[in-house]
Amino acid sequence: MFGRPCPALRSKVLRYCGYVEPAGGGATRVQLSSGVVALVVGFGSPVRVAYPCHPAGGSTARVTSFVAGLHSVYAVVESPERQHGVQVDLTPLGAHMLLGVPMGALADRVVELEAVLGRFGARLAERLHEADNWQARFKVLDATLARRLAGAREPSPAISWAWRRLTETDGRLGIGALADELGASRQYLITRFREEIGVAPKLLARILRFQHGVSLLEADEEVSLARVAHVSGYHDQAHLNRDFRQFAGSTPTEFLARRMPDGTGVTRG
Repeated sequence: MFGRPCPALRSKVLRYCGYVEPAGGGATRVQLSSGVVALVVGFGSPVRVAYPCHPAGGSTARVTSFVAGLHSVYAVVESPERQHGVQVDLTPLGAHMLLGVPMGALADRVVELEAVLGRFGARLAERLHEADNWQARFKVLDATLARRLAGAREPSPAISWAWRRLTETDGRLGIGALADELGASRQYLITRFREEIGVAPKLLARILRFQHGVSLLEADEEVSLARVAHVSGYHDQAHLNRDFRQFAGSTPTEFLARRMPDGTGVTRG
């Protein structure tokens, strides 16, 4: 069940998703890298989240309600039992405002909701659990997030502008060109992006290009991979394949064969 946040939140909160996974448990899926920070309030048993191909080993956690920052590699999510809950998809800048922590501290990690938001997180989980239906839960989120964000510090104008430029070009704008347009050094961008977004701008641009490639494949399964690579700003198809392996754990062809119909990821190969 998907829901749109109220208009006042839409620049920071992308969507709500109420989910109920099938009974029986044992589900394992691959979560793709994306430009979204996920806040999840679970009502069931914990899930296991791991980053098996992270060069530094990544982190592995068992969590019920949590925040997942931007990740540089795909994640594997194992649900041992029936799951249900609510997911809030945030822009990185919206997450930085809401959480009030350096976003780099959440990159390639999942962190318990209360560890980030304290009593606010615990109370949010309680109110969502007590609500009667998905629409009631989405209204709770509208009211609660609006109050929290109203008192938050706005992101820096320079990084807001840089984020907008990268997203509107689907990551095809070079970082040198971005720095020149902004009149800032690359090091400034790297430092501020890690603070307010979570990853360096070059990595974010790669993730956004990958996301664009995914959207092209999902829109037309017959499209040639060479065209997807060209339109998405890759040097060639081999370059596209490398990013798919890093961010999806599969080739583009394997991704199409294994993607889940609800758009939550792909089945584990």
